[in-house]
Amino acid sequence: MNAANPLRYIWATRGRDWGFRFLRNGGLQDPLSTYERAISPLGEERNAFQQTDEFIVVRFDDPDRRSDAAGRLIPHEFVLFHQAADSQPSFDDVRRLAWNEVSEHYNSIWMLPSSALDQ
Repeated sequence: MNAANPLRYIWATRGRDWGFRFLRNGGLQDPLSTYERAISPLGEERNAFQQTDEFIVVRFDDPDRRSDAAGRLIPHEFVLFHQAADSQPSFDDVRRLAWNEVSEHYNSIWMLPSSALDQ
């Protein structure tokens, strides 16, 4: 990511005590329909990646192996809106880019109660 061309993305995940939610909306008022359209081709695969003409989509398990209160490993799902690029990124490239973008923020919130996120 650079200041001249910032990364635009939808990020969905859950925390230790809060359920699935969008932590980034990609600049959309209601990201749900775009998210569903982009993520549905991944099916139920835990670690998955797909690039289309419109999106780069990635799902991966929490790199720090964090789990929710029920003991389920936390997934992170990203829908990245395309930017001009000549390369064909790999799953690892996109996972690294996405995680570098959000890891500090997620580290600070994953244990917060849901009510703290709603403020």
